[in-house]
Amino acid sequence: MRKHFLAMAAAGLALTMTACGGGAGPADTTAPSASTDTTATAETSAPMEDAGTLTLWADENRVDSFKALGEKFKTSTGVTLDVVEKPTADVKTDFIAQAPTGEGPDLIVGAHDWVGDLVKNGVIAPVELGDKVSGFSETSIQGFTMDGSLYGVPYAIENIALVRNNKLAAETPATFDELVAQGKSSGAEFPILIQQGAEGDAYHLYPLQSSFGAPVFTTGDNGEYTGELGMGGENGAKFAAYLKKLADDKVLSAAIGGDQAKQAFLDGKSPYMITGPWNIADFEKAGIDFSVLPVPSAGGQPSQPFLGIQGVYLSSKSENALLANQFLDYMTTPEAQTTMYELAGRTPALTESADAVDDKVLAGFGEAGKDGQPMPSIPEMGAVWTFWGAAQISIIDGTAKDPAAAWKTMITNIEGAF
Repeated sequence: MRKHFLAMAAAGLALTMTACGGGAGPADTTAPSASTDTTATAETSAPMEDAGTLTLWADENRVDSFKALGEKFKTSTGVTLDVVEKPTADVKTDFIAQAPTGEGPDLIVGAHDWVGDLVKNGVIAPVELGDKVSGFSETSIQGFTMDGSLYGVPYAIENIALVRNNKLAAETPATFDELVAQGKSSGAEFPILIQQGAEGDAYHLYPLQSSFGAPVFTTGDNGEYTGELGMGGENGAKFAAYLKKLADDKVLSAAIGGDQAKQAFLDGKSPYMITGPWNIADFEKAGIDFSVLPVPSAGGQPSQPFLGIQGVYLSSKSENALLANQFLDYMTTPEAQTTMYELAGRTPALTESADAVDDKVLAGFGEAGKDGQPMPSIPEMGAVWTFWGAAQISIIDGTAKDPAAAWKTMITNIEGAF
């Protein structure tokens, strides 16, 4: 199902990026500028020996990819990339704790929605890509931008979509209600699988919620999220009522978490599952004939899944700012972006690399996410998840007798936590 492309362009152009060296915050000082061509390519010169070492933290899902990319980077520059594996749950928190002490890494790999917390704690430096910004998708740049400054170099974009078992369903209806009806008539145990679990899962329900015109936050004229909730009011109440309907129709259940949903789909117990590219390899390994499609609208407006953008952040406390800039420069090249696609199977953030991808699966995810929005990275988002998931699961399991009232209480609780 996969057809990887081999066309790679090696570029070593330098870029100017700002970095703090140990001051009070990201904007206090400016790192040495990589304003000349400091990246020697394999085609033009032999790799330098022992040109220095950078430390990069990556989680268990990305560590191998960055180790492989680091080998290419060393061949080009002579700079060693020491990739340290950190548990997913610890990368951000440990970085915030250790960076101010000088014990943290020069670079970390993470999602764009970390920007708010990292900026607030003063542990990352803004970067300046200059004209290279235009080479990236608008969404990927938007995701790493806060208050007009860019904080990180994006390299991959992902989102959830509707995955269909083509053996159990040949065509997909235009609306979510029709899809549920089709799933029930198929005779499968589950009409569609949407993971929840005991604490709820607002992320996997967001395409449905957004189709009711109830975005988590409003956006300003510049496209950036404001700190004002957008999921209250009449549209939010309508979505809350719809959650109750889906629970009554046995579509949603607290007993179906991520592992249970995945296994049920692998076992052919449902024609549909809302999930992301992280499960695709297992579906392929199981020999399932599947298609990746947009999530049909439930509320009449387009489904807008969250877009997750992965990128590399620069520590504001790095003592190797020039070398770190050199690696961030490398991350803007088609060679690096294409390599990460081939190693990790995500749509590149660089348009040139993304346009060269010939992959039906990624094309399906791209179509499903064409109306999507980056997951909010503003600090207020940290107050949302717990209340959001708890309110949704209380409606799904019947603890909340009045969905609209439960939703209104959720809004009040979230706003009180800002």
